[in-house]
Amino acid sequence: MNAQLFRAHPGLAIGLALTVIFALLALLSVVWTPFPIAEISVARRFATPGPDHWLGTDQLGRDMLSLIMFGTRTSFTVGAIAVLIGAGVGVPLGLAAAIYGGQVEWLVLRFSDLAFAFPAVVIAILIAALMGPGAGNAIIAIGIFNIPVFAQVARGGAIALSTLDFIAAARLAGLSKPGIAMRHLLPNITSLIIVQGTIQLSLGILAEAGLSYIGLGTQPPETSLGLMLRDAQSLFLIHPWLSVAPGLAIVLIVIALNIAGDGLRDALDPRLRRPGLANVAG
Repeated sequence: MNAQLFRAHPGLAIGLALTVIFALLALLSVVWTPFPIAEISVARRFATPGPDHWLGTDQLGRDMLSLIMFGTRTSFTVGAIAVLIGAGVGVPLGLAAAIYGGQVEWLVLRFSDLAFAFPAVVIAILIAALMGPGAGNAIIAIGIFNIPVFAQVARGGAIALSTLDFIAAARLAGLSKPGIAMRHLLPNITSLIIVQGTIQLSLGILAEAGLSYIGLGTQPPETSLGLMLRDAQSLFLIHPWLSVAPGLAIVLIVIALNIAGDGLRDALDPRLRRPGLANVAG
């Protein structure tokens, strides 16, 4: 990608810029935060934003900026691993359904129907009942829900390509079905998978926040943006900033990822490019 591409798709530039800012804050929290997130000080509880605490402190006197940095890292980690699980399992299933058809396709479609019938929250409740709540179980629940999404995207993209001449030529050349999938279909649907990945990442972050809010996701002493919202809910009328800060962070991250996903779709899909921009991406 280059500057001309970003000028042609300003939404992509804005979405990526915001996403990178939050991702850098999350990465920075690995090595540094303004204050340790476990540092409790009753004397400075409910401090207003100022030079010492840019976003104030919470009911335990913990620095809000530090908590949001750490919580953003948790949310990105859960969402990203769930996307990798979904793509790692779903894309091969979708490709198998497209190239083999028949019973294989029927099984993949029925699995997708079954998975879609149980949203991530329901799966998380089941896992929590069996194994207890936690970030790891939230990852599993969101990842399972992502599998049929990527399977459907991969299957649809592969079926659309399977009627093209270069696929027919590969068949005539004696290339096996798995070989066609790996050498021709997968590289040509990568852009679809990347775009869907950004969308699922935003949905995963939102799902993690929801699961943590109802007590099925990240557990103390760790923190996440959803857990911060849950801790602050009883204080909203007295200290609304404690809820507004993490809630605003969730909203901005999700909006940024969705804008970036829409921009990537427009930039990578040749059918959506304006005349004269066909050779901009790359």
